[in-house]
Amino acid sequence: MHLCGFLIAGPVVHSHAIWRNPKHRTDFFSLGHYVGIARLLERGKFDFMFFADRLAIADRYGASHETGIRHADQDATRMDPVPILGAIAAVTNRIGLGATRSTTYDAPYNIAREFATLDHISAGRAAWNVVTSMNDGEALNYGDVPHLGHDDRYDRGDEFMEVAFGLWDSWDKDALLLDRENGIYADPGKVHYLNHKGRWFQSRGPLNIPRSPQGRPVIIQAGSSGRGKAFAARWSEVIFALQPSLERMRAFKSDVATALVDAGRTPDASKVLMAIMPFIGESRAEAEEKRDLHDSLVNPLVGLSTLAAHANADFSHFSLEESVEQLQSSGSQGNLAALKSIAAGKSITIADAGRIYGQGVMCPRLVGTAKDVAEQMAEIVTSGASDGFVVSPAFLPDTFEDFVGKVVPVLQKNGLFRSEYEGGTLRSHLGLVAT
Repeated sequence: MHLCGFLIAGPVVHSHAIWRNPKHRTDFFSLGHYVGIARLLERGKFDFMFFADRLAIADRYGASHETGIRHADQDATRMDPVPILGAIAAVTNRIGLGATRSTTYDAPYNIAREFATLDHISAGRAAWNVVTSMNDGEALNYGDVPHLGHDDRYDRGDEFMEVAFGLWDSWDKDALLLDRENGIYADPGKVHYLNHKGRWFQSRGPLNIPRSPQGRPVIIQAGSSGRGKAFAARWSEVIFALQPSLERMRAFKSDVATALVDAGRTPDASKVLMAIMPFIGESRAEAEEKRDLHDSLVNPLVGLSTLAAHANADFSHFSLEESVEQLQSSGSQGNLAALKSIAAGKSITIADAGRIYGQGVMCPRLVGTAKDVAEQMAEIVTSGASDGFVVSPAFLPDTFEDFVGKVVPVLQKNGLFRSEYEGGTLRSHLGLVAT
């Protein structure tokens, strides 16, 4: 199976309790904090780590940032992950390095340069988590740029990817000669103009960086709506999914396989990694105590603030005791649909939804001993519901310390996970073809 460590450069990840860790301070402004996590995950032979990101504070709940800032929702603070990954590249050797960048509020040339640079300085370990951005707060931070409708964002995203891929391919693999004796740096006949003129973008090219070790960064995507899945099927090599049950994991992976075939690719062309949040103890009772302590630190309002940002909708006018079925979204439709699926046949209030979202944004929680957690992971993978996992921490670095020190050895012993890296690039870790 493949493993990824999930992070946000701030106080909150999926767990909204991370910064409130009662055992120790979590210094999320410190580079050393992220370097330590990267080294830990590399010691655990993780395929890669990636940082989720967004471009605005959350202020949809109550049309104000008050709730999110007061309680530290998922967008209260997010530092730019790309400079952090540049520093991590200097002190790690094998682990893949992923960052989120938006196709709605950036230019293809900028993105192509950033990830070509990261791929060069990391010797082929770069990954780009592609997002189309989802709410009005991000649009307002970019002046006159309108917040596009759901499908328009993906239409723009398709053209953005065409341009970025064209720029990465504008240098042939053998264009760079470095012939010192004759003073020939590169073959100009193998460096090509792009001359793209489309609905959304114009870009002449070529890129001013030679082809990087992987050719292109590994493309990660997490679209879960119908249009999002079609986008992921066309461009992604890793699909990150957050599904709250084994049944929904299987259905999602089946839908992805169909979408990949519809896009003219093989049904296994993209690795599907499911989010999990493990709570690991020497006994199941100890693991449950860790979970319960974590959950006690989450205010339902902070979850609702994050949910409102993801859904691009203000839920503050609803009573907290109303049913979650009242909620509608113009943003991340997949997350809200998954949340409602939890409520099927049950009485789940909006306050309950806030607690669920604040505790882990619906990440399935694997609770038990290291053996218990490894067995649950094995069941998910061997049932065909996933190719691996995005491990989301409840606390930092505590969750990753428990996972690397206790669960990884069990997976390795059972032949479910690598004991050593076999290659140097992220593509080699994932078994992907070099571009």
